[in-house]
Amino acid sequence: MDTLKKELLELLKEKGAALVGVANMNGVENCDYPVGISVALPIPKHTVEDLKTAPTKEYYDLYHSLNSKLNGIVEEGEAFLREKGYHAFANTTEVVKADANSCTPLPHKTVATRAGLGWIGKSCILVTPEYGGAIRISTLLTDAPLPADEAITESRCGGCCKCVEACPAQALTGTNWKAGMAREELADIAACEKTIRARMQELYGFEFTICGKCFAICPYTQKYLNEQ
Repeated sequence: MDTLKKELLELLKEKGAALVGVANMNGVENCDYPVGISVALPIPKHTVEDLKTAPTKEYYDLYHSLNSKLNGIVEEGEAFLREKGYHAFANTTEVVKADANSCTPLPHKTVATRAGLGWIGKSCILVTPEYGGAIRISTLLTDAPLPADEAITESRCGGCCKCVEACPAQALTGTNWKAGMAREELADIAACEKTIRARMQELYGFEFTICGKCFAICPYTQKYLNEQ
């Protein structure tokens, strides 16, 4: 492995990253850097188990704390690369802004699939072999000459439709993803968000678009949950 890449990945994992991959970002829309580093943290097993029934306040709180931890990890990576003389940009929650359709200029999922961390499931979220969809992800961008990992360009969900059947909003089309596919081919995001906002209001008295049921029941997530 390239020495610089090895040092960076060791640093990111030392800071807490569970999964790290490097992506070739050439030709990617809204990206001014040739290299992207995708970083993932798993959601604790007991939290995921509870999401099979309903969204939880614990997951709401954890969602924000994991994002904060990811911010710190990619910021450490940014500082490391800048010290080495390269340009780098930590794509944290402080700088990422979603539009009215809940789209961001450069989705973390795009970087993650190109970095080989996983694929986009029928749930429209990233699915990894190690943790299923029970992860939070972030991105670090750079012009450092890091060798890219092998990208994943198509779904590995096959004929499984557990997330489609479980979706409270019935918002998932059941389509297997391929790189470059429009989000709308996989899911009706507006229907998903409308349903979960109403559910969060009913359960906790405030609106927020966090559910988790689709990834909680995913067979890849179940494999993670069942590991000793």
